[in-house]
Amino acid sequence: MRHARTVLAVAAVALQMVVLYAPSGPDMGDVGLPVDKVVHVAVFALATWALAAAGMSPGWSVALMAAHAPISELVQHLVLPDRSGDPADVVADLLGVALGAGLAGRTVRRVPARPR
Repeated sequence: MRHARTVLAVAAVALQMVVLYAPSGPDMGDVGLPVDKVVHVAVFALATWALAAAGMSPGWSVALMAAHAPISELVQHLVLPDRSGDPADVVADLLGVALGAGLAGRTVRRVPARPR
């Protein structure tokens, strides 16, 4: 079970990296829905939850993902020529972190560390 959760965490973080750091974002057209923000919430929620489920302390998974939110937007703005940073994306990312942390708190069973 632990191995499967680790694989899931690696896949969730890899998906997040693809979504955030692809050379150009997908063309959303004019659908009238905030699809981009929903995707940001989803990839940050999934990664935060998956890291906690794989055994990272919930505090560390939240801290890591919360730090990644503004960093990813700065990288998009400063490094990727066809992307731009958006403060509203950081807000969506942080909402995703909160949702992922809440889900982890309800679904991830903590196993006490074995004494040395």
